[in-house]
Formats: sequence, C-alpha cells, structure tokens
Amino acid sequence: MQINLANTGLFRGREPSDMREILGGLHAKEHAFQKGEIIFPEGTATEQIGVVLSGRVIIEMGDVWGNNSVLSSVGAGGIFAEAYACVPGEPLMVNVTAAEDTQALLLNIRRVLEPCANVCPRHVRLVRNLLTLCSEKNLQLSRRVLHTGPKSIRKRLLSYFSECIKRTGSYSFDIPYNRQQLADYLSVERSALSNELSLMRRDGLIRYEKNHFDVMEQIETQHFPRKPPVNTYFKNRSQLLRNSNGINPRKRCLSSWE
Repeated sequence: MQINLANTGLFRGREPSDMREILGGLHAKEHAFQKGEIIFPEGTATEQIGVVLSGRVIIEMGDVWGNNSVLSSVGAGGIFAEAYACVPGEPLMVNVTAAEDTQALLLNIRRVLEPCANVCPRHVRLVRNLLTLCSEKNLQLSRRVLHTGPKSIRKRLLSYFSECIKRTGSYSFDIPYNRQQLADYLSVERSALSNELSLMRRDGLIRYEKNHFDVMEQIETQHFPRKPPVNTYFKNRSQLLRNSNGINPRKRCLSSWE
C-alpha cells in the first residue's frame, strides 16, 4: 500500500491536491524494484533523489572481500541518495538495495534545487524540507557510531535497543533489520549476534520473534560481562609461568644464556 506523498518529510506542508502539479515540475517517475535489486550501485553517480512509496531499502557499504556493513534502512516516506545527488558527479560509496519488493519515486535534483522563476513559497519549503532530512540522516549516522562504540555485543545491542525504546516510547518494538542486516549494522558476526541474543533471552533481558523485540524495563549491571580484577589477572598469569619446582621458566631461560 502506497503512502500519501503530502504526509512525507520531503513534501511536508503541501496539500494533496497540489501533488500532481508539483511532481510534474520535478520530472518525477515511479519505479518498481524487486527484493535484492540494486537501485543505485556503488561507484556510479546520480542526479536523482529516491522517495520510498512502499517497501524498504537499505544503504550498505561493501569491501573488496565481500563484507557488508549496513549504514541505514529507509522505509515508506523516507528518502535516499540525496547527499550524492546534491554533489554533481560524485560516485556512490554505497549500494542502495531493495530490502523487499519496493515502489519508489525518483526526482531530478536539479528541479528540486533550482527555484522557479517566481521563487514561489512552496519551492522554498521543498528545499527547506530537503535540508531538514539531510540533517536527520547525519544524526542517524552519528547514532550508529555510538551503537558500535562498545566492545561487547551485548552493550551494542542494548545501546541500539535503548534508541528504539526512546524513539517508539515503548519497550516493545519492531526493528527494520533481519539478523544479517542487524549484525552488519552493529559490525559484528551474525553467529555471534544470534548467540548473544539467545543468552540475553536466557537471562530474561529480552523476548523476540523475528524482528519484534520486548526488552525488560530494568536491567541490572550483573547482566553485563565483567573482566577479572587486575591483580587476579596478574596472579593467575604468574602461576602459569611457574613450574612445579616453583621456578619461573622465563628466568631459567634467561639464566641459560649466562
């Protein structure tokens, strides 16, 4: 089911009756993409902004060894490729891929940025909306940096879950990623992610079914993995270095050279 474009961030403030005229002036064209189809491939330049009408697209970066990192997910009403479209000739560093069967509207960026002869208020509002959406995308990337900062997978998951709870206002929510996409987003291995989710469910921290999660409202510090105290670490290491005669093998090795 497609959305009403007048309710999207890019066309916020416009009347539904004005949309046909606006889209005609922007040379907008609707396209259908199958699940897994690449909409804008890495290394190519584009002058088009995409608006998701239905379905979902993901923005992912890959390396020469085939490893992918999901940067963001864009659902119905969201836009994509706006940063690259605003810089003429700039090749994409990412792939824009349909995460499911998707309908998208593609707009020519020049028609968006170049005001009409009368500099009408609705065109000014369109540019203002685009600037707002670009700023929101930058904040999304900043949040991902925060989520991938912790060293443990559990803390990365809880950091991401915390954002979901704040955004939805509920401890029960859906996420826009499957397991592989969530692992790529948090920069962890899928098997390690699945194992940690199972441990968190065993500990009573979460319940989940596919991409739906219920998170416990109170999480105590004992549920986080702890490192051994420093003095215990060095004590155990010292014991390992000594043999049954109480001689440090490192010292014995050094004495053999004397």
